[in-house]
Amino acid sequence: MTASVADDAAFETLAERHRRELHVHCYRMLASFDEAEDAVQETFLRAWRGRESFGGEGLVRAWLYRIATNVCIDMIRARSRQLTELHSYAEISWLQPYPDRLLDEVASSEDEPDAVAVARETIELAFLAALQVLPARQRAALILRDVLGMAASETASLLDTSVAAANSALQRARTTMQQHLPSHRNDWSAAVPSPAERALLDQFIDAHQRCDAAAAVAIAATDIRITMPPYPMCFDGLEGLTPLLERAFGPERDGDWRLLATMANRMPTAASYLRRPGDTEFRAFKFDVLRIEDGTIAEITTFGPSLFDAFGLPQTLDAMPRS
Repeated sequence: MTASVADDAAFETLAERHRRELHVHCYRMLASFDEAEDAVQETFLRAWRGRESFGGEGLVRAWLYRIATNVCIDMIRARSRQLTELHSYAEISWLQPYPDRLLDEVASSEDEPDAVAVARETIELAFLAALQVLPARQRAALILRDVLGMAASETASLLDTSVAAANSALQRARTTMQQHLPSHRNDWSAAVPSPAERALLDQFIDAHQRCDAAAAVAIAATDIRITMPPYPMCFDGLEGLTPLLERAFGPERDGDWRLLATMANRMPTAASYLRRPGDTEFRAFKFDVLRIEDGTIAEITTFGPSLFDAFGLPQTLDAMPRS
């Protein structure tokens, strides 16, 4: 046992250095921000209990990844979190968004892996959703090899299996992912978000704050899809969008809207606040994560307000002066 982790303070310093990247890793495995928090806490607890077996400070990252990966595998199996088929995000009741501001902490830290580890291609909702079809160990093998860039031998060691078995799991995982990932991923630009995406997000926000249904429809793809995890509802096409807009913008709507631009999973996102009749404040209500394709909004994934704090957003906004 090295002196570097022999006491509480030294252990906490070493572990905390890797907290955020471990959280992102657990999020990929679990697709839930909150459950990733639980997994990291359990990882640190198991690491503390097993610190006497730790081999040295230079190995701390691999040691923590081994523990975190196995914690996630245990959680996936215990909660039966593997889909047999994937048709829409509505089937993933546990899916939650991930704040870009926290991804940026990983990308900018000298102690963490390169920014590719939090690149758009491997954190976007489509990738997270496709991972949920994989068995736990295949999911882990693909993330360790194709996302984090670990060698086959290191991956096998972390999964406590042979190199041949780890490679086999990886190949099966790659085949399954190709069947479930949409082709639009190949067309992403390097900019996150692109100027065109920013402009479309601005139009989305403007249409909603003015309760302009026609403007909202004008920037939507004809085959737009809207889902609202954890609710098992899926609305397809403009015919599915129209009644939602009538409910949100019509004369019987619940109140007035105010939206702020943000980013989730490297995707343009609007954080919506609702001011109900008689209220003096706009209160956190929902996130709309937008997938933009060919200059229109192809998909909207709506989440509740539970993660506003994690996004660094206030729970309330003062009412705007009326003109």
